[in-house]
Amino acid sequence: MSAVAEPTTRSGFELEAVYGPDSVARRGIGDLGAAVGEPGAPPYTRGIAPDGYRAAPWIIGQYAGFGSAEDANARFRALIEQGQTGFSVALDLPTQMGLDSDHELAAGEVGKIGVAIDSLADMERLFDGVALEQVRQIRTTANAIGPTWLALVVCLCERRGIDPADIRILIQNDVLKEYIARGTYIYPPEAGLRLVADTIEHCAHHLPAWNPLAMSGYHIRESGASAVQELAFTFANGIAYADAAVARGLSIDDFAASLFTFLSAGLDVLEEVAKFRAARRVWSDIVGDRYGATVPDSRALRIFAFSAGSSLTAQQPLNNVVRVTLAALSAVLGSAQTLHTASFDEAFATPTADAARLALRTQQVIMAEAGVTGTADPLGGSWAIESLTADIARDVTALLERIDERGGALRCIADGWFVNQLEEGAYLDQLAVERGEREVVGVNVHRADGDELTPETFAADPHSERRQVERLAALRAQRDGAAVTAALDRLRADAADGRNTVPATIDAIRAYATVGEVADTLRAVFGTRDRPAAGTGAGS
Repeated sequence: MSAVAEPTTRSGFELEAVYGPDSVARRGIGDLGAAVGEPGAPPYTRGIAPDGYRAAPWIIGQYAGFGSAEDANARFRALIEQGQTGFSVALDLPTQMGLDSDHELAAGEVGKIGVAIDSLADMERLFDGVALEQVRQIRTTANAIGPTWLALVVCLCERRGIDPADIRILIQNDVLKEYIARGTYIYPPEAGLRLVADTIEHCAHHLPAWNPLAMSGYHIRESGASAVQELAFTFANGIAYADAAVARGLSIDDFAASLFTFLSAGLDVLEEVAKFRAARRVWSDIVGDRYGATVPDSRALRIFAFSAGSSLTAQQPLNNVVRVTLAALSAVLGSAQTLHTASFDEAFATPTADAARLALRTQQVIMAEAGVTGTADPLGGSWAIESLTADIARDVTALLERIDERGGALRCIADGWFVNQLEEGAYLDQLAVERGEREVVGVNVHRADGDELTPETFAADPHSERRQVERLAALRAQRDGAAVTAALDRLRADAADGRNTVPATIDAIRAYATVGEVADTLRAVFGTRDRPAAGTGAGS
């Protein structure tokens, strides 16, 4: 008779039947209070705010966008009217890849998994009637086109008569993870890294209130990573960005406090809470020990949590409401600063308005009714949570050392090591579901007749792509072509000569150059990376 396997977390940490003082002692923790510190102070295990959510709740930041700028604008305004305090702009695949809507490769993809943004004219339509200065945070999926998105927002502010420094913008801008976990890259990794450094440098000097980078572990986790790999791979990329920024002459204290991280919030509540706490501890040590930060706030990791899309099932889709609620609760108990909750119907299509509203209400119920916002780090001191936090932090640090020994993030991208690790993890996870070793309600346990029924799904306007292409043609006919050419020539020269590309990109966008024209200019200098990368597609 075979022995019964010990219960483990999703990432394989064995769970003790009962945790107690000996549990933390075995992990080398003597004085628990001294080891974890206080909220609002390094190493920030217990959160970056001294009073948790008392002074300000987390930002409700729902991810949305589809079709034309007008379509997405209507959804944004509806969500804001219903209490959303921040939002993420979902860009369609052509925009993310630096392709205009009339490019032959864009056919059939315009506005499909996000909104099509070809130029400043589309930005003006996208944010029509939205008071930018009143929204607590505006984010976007721009990664390979991070500097271009910065330019679009700066020029939009100019058109509105708003000082860009007075609004809060978070640019995802993490292109390195695209080469290992998502695939929306354009240029070779070294050039992609340079453009991220351009953005960090420009923001440090001109837009200090902006967040120029969200180190993105979400896509890494969705591609097959464990909790430990999610953090270690993300921070390895973050180290590469920090090294590039410091090489520009910036000190770590010039930009570290402006950085965010973007992490998955999964269903394994104990592990996920511990993961968020461990993430802050490890990043605090990296910034303090590796880079010598002297400003405490430089070591405080800000977290944008996104409920795990991979946990959603097409079978018994209403069960996804429960899954999303548990994921959201793990993020809140882990003291995230911004939270997106997925809609229950996202296993089928872009969320319907009703499903998006329910996802928003899920956060609002937790915020108003669950009683978890009155104290900072409510699970701090739990022997189970502190033990798991210590385990995850220890293993993340060890894996980062291994990545350093392999030559760092760029080397692990070049030789495919990151991708191989994620592919193996995804395979083993799927195998566990198929064998019934990991139970998924409605998929391999508790199945019932009717599980395959599809809820009402969202359908985009089938004529949206044609109208977008027509508008783009009209823009090209009406703008000052000489001004566009001059601006793009300057961008080409700055890219070739090693100067920061952001000022020239702003000039080009101001002249109504298109996203594709800016990308083509940089392609002519940097070339492209054509080798396929493993990943999960075009999610957030």
